[in-house]
Amino acid sequence: MASSIAMKNNYMCAQSLQQFYTGGPYAVSSDGSFLVCSCDGTIKIVDSFNASIKSTIEGDSEPVTALFLSQDDKFLFSASHSRQIRVWDVSSLKCLRSWKGHEGPVMGMSCHASGGLLATAGADRKVLVWDVDGGFCTHYFKGHKGVVTSIMFHPDPNRLLLFSSSDDSTIRVWDLTSKKCVAVLEKHQSTVTSLSISEDGWTLLSAGRDKVVNLWNLHDYSCKITVPTYEALEAVCTIDSGSPFTSCLALSIQKLGRKKISSSSIQFITVGERGVVRIWYSDGAVCLFEQKYSDVTVSSDKEEVRRGFISAMMLPSGQGLLCVTADQQFLIYVPEEHPEGGLNLILRKRLIGYNEEIADMKFLGEEEQYLAVATSVEHVRVYDLASMSCSYVLAGHTDIVLCLDTCMLSSGTALIVTGSKDNSVRVWESRRNRCIGVGIGHMGAVGAVAFSKKQRNFFVSGSSDRTLKVWSLDGLLDDLEEAINLKAKAVVAAHDKDINSLAVSPNDNLVCSGSQDRTACIWRLPDLVSVVVLKGHKRGIWSVEFSPVDQCVITASGDKTIKIWAISDGSCLRTFEGHTSSVIRASFITRGTQFVSCGADGLVKLWTVKTNECIATYDQHEEKIWALAVGKKTEMLATGGGDAVINLWHDSTAADKEEAFRKEEEGVLRGQELENAALDADYMKAIQLAIELHKPHKLFELFSGLCRKREAEVHIEKALCSLGKEEFHQLLQYVREWNTKPKLCHIAQFVLFRVFSILPPTEIVEIKGIGELLEALIPYSHRHFSRIDRLERSTFLLDYTLTGMSVIEPETDGRELKEEDVKRFEDAEGHRLGGIALDEQNDNNEPKEISRKKRKSHKSKDGRHKKEKVVDYTSAAAITSHA
Repeated sequence: MASSIAMKNNYMCAQSLQQFYTGGPYAVSSDGSFLVCSCDGTIKIVDSFNASIKSTIEGDSEPVTALFLSQDDKFLFSASHSRQIRVWDVSSLKCLRSWKGHEGPVMGMSCHASGGLLATAGADRKVLVWDVDGGFCTHYFKGHKGVVTSIMFHPDPNRLLLFSSSDDSTIRVWDLTSKKCVAVLEKHQSTVTSLSISEDGWTLLSAGRDKVVNLWNLHDYSCKITVPTYEALEAVCTIDSGSPFTSCLALSIQKLGRKKISSSSIQFITVGERGVVRIWYSDGAVCLFEQKYSDVTVSSDKEEVRRGFISAMMLPSGQGLLCVTADQQFLIYVPEEHPEGGLNLILRKRLIGYNEEIADMKFLGEEEQYLAVATSVEHVRVYDLASMSCSYVLAGHTDIVLCLDTCMLSSGTALIVTGSKDNSVRVWESRRNRCIGVGIGHMGAVGAVAFSKKQRNFFVSGSSDRTLKVWSLDGLLDDLEEAINLKAKAVVAAHDKDINSLAVSPNDNLVCSGSQDRTACIWRLPDLVSVVVLKGHKRGIWSVEFSPVDQCVITASGDKTIKIWAISDGSCLRTFEGHTSSVIRASFITRGTQFVSCGADGLVKLWTVKTNECIATYDQHEEKIWALAVGKKTEMLATGGGDAVINLWHDSTAADKEEAFRKEEEGVLRGQELENAALDADYMKAIQLAIELHKPHKLFELFSGLCRKREAEVHIEKALCSLGKEEFHQLLQYVREWNTKPKLCHIAQFVLFRVFSILPPTEIVEIKGIGELLEALIPYSHRHFSRIDRLERSTFLLDYTLTGMSVIEPETDGRELKEEDVKRFEDAEGHRLGGIALDEQNDNNEPKEISRKKRKSHKSKDGRHKKEKVVDYTSAAAITSHA
């Protein structure tokens, strides 16, 4: 049976959900297709459909304080705590120009409709206007007595007005033509946080933390009306007549007794600290719509965690309302007509900018199309894997959620169970996104939960109070409006330290618990009777899981090992080593024949049980991996950890095999094409193919054959001229290897000479890694040159010897041997060249007459005779005489 199972050889990271917004400024493109967000000193350009990061702009590592996109989305303006103002080309991500102007951080930006002017608001209480192309200041405005928080040009390009608001609770109107402040609007009692202009361009709306919205007449700059909102506001947005909100609100306006909407009336939206969206009507300052509840609604003023909305804006082309929360979420609302008339606000999309540390996650749904994620917040976020947007949030816990598990009932209902630091467990129904059961009884944080696998009528929880509890699910699915209190069927004091992990066997007969006390215990259900204790790990156990087919359990520990245990006697069957730090999760795949592990070293490893072999290692995380989810149907993997990144992994074994087969088939065809080109003497094509197919031996054969041809230089020059820089780099790598072998060096030097003859020095230095290649080529080339130089100089010995024997006549002026020739021989071979002694010269520098007879011995001064070395003339006979 096991032999027929298709083993997995490789996984590929298909999708990745990364953090892209850590708070602060953001900007939206003119068509709403992408967002520009500040993220820890960098700027992220994010696809608004699936929250994928399209590109990253590295700034100056300082927190970004202001962002603004030009109306055509071609240019991005940014500023940071370094006070540097930069202009970026969005398509190439290059910084076109930068400058400094403010004495403090830039708190806001706005670009004129023409695109030629940029206004900046600073913490130094100044408002400056810049020429975008030149980078010089065109207007310098002073007058605010506090930090300038927001700034805005009039949307009509023909009206050169600039509006700025400050935490001194005033609004100033600046005329760019006269370069003066034409009005100071003083009606607010606190910081003015947002400005907006009506559709006709003659009314200015201002919202502040004094809980009011003021409407200003831009004809005489008088305050038309003050609308009390009873919450500190962060944003105000006007609704245009063509917006979908307008048609949905028409019935609500008629209910107010107004049959016809006044042309001077204004509809606007406010958001603030309460975390709800409200829509107002200027005539009578009436609230037309108030959102009853949102995921960021603040229920009381005593909440320590900051909640509510921090910003909002109307998206272009009627795409809805974008609201940004204090915990880095982007919520996109669209209006919908209520069946009874009025308006419903539907949350169309939720993008999570920052997930905090990911503690646990599981796949959810019949087709495992969702992923439930527990992060370092009291909410559980459920992601749609198709769009990687957060579909909904499960809110109810009062402290951080530490663990979760999911299951599918036979009726098709998906359930989620969660354990939290608030010492409670909760059961959720995903269809209606509501809590249906609450279990209270643990005295410590609940760190592990597990559903039953077969009957699905109970779940088990483990806590830092060292106890296990079995909870019944009976009566949960009754149509009840409120969550019921769960009952514990069994309780046992299981361990000496915190319980980290739980797993229920496939037949629901056993449950295994892993603890920080270095042991794993197996208990019989439903009474939690101890079966066996697994002892052997040297550190705490972080993960336990039953094999889907065998009577064994896998455990992952802080001692960097993974062990498989027999359930029958608790013996350790296998130990797997390979992680360099604590192993936090391990899960079976491929019907128990393989498993996947992850740990504090940020690595994901794929193992085969039978061979104890680690098949593959993946490094896609920068921090500890706390969470590992395995799909039951697709066996797709999901990993997440301390870097707040969620990676989705797909089995790529079949795709890799298909790709390898395709490459092999293509290689065979290209190889045959290479052989045909070589037979047809098409050297240019053959050399190119040999380089492309990485065949250095065949390439050497081609160059070797070319060297024997008369027009070798012409063929090689044609072939080399058609190569690119990458191909030249590869060719020089082969030449470097040939140059190290004496039998191949002559071809290497020949090719090297042709390369340096063809390429100009400017192109040679542009070749990748040319410095390292030359460093390797030079020493061997020096050695070859020295060897050839010695061979050349040794040929003079033959000339001298044959001349001394009067076999040939020396070709010298007056048939005299010059002194410099003699010195050359002496320098090269010493005073006895090849065993032939040189006679001393006469005082007149003329050489003595050399005897025609061959001397066989030479008598030294002491009277003793020395044998002369025998010179081999046979090999020298083929060498031409010295001219």
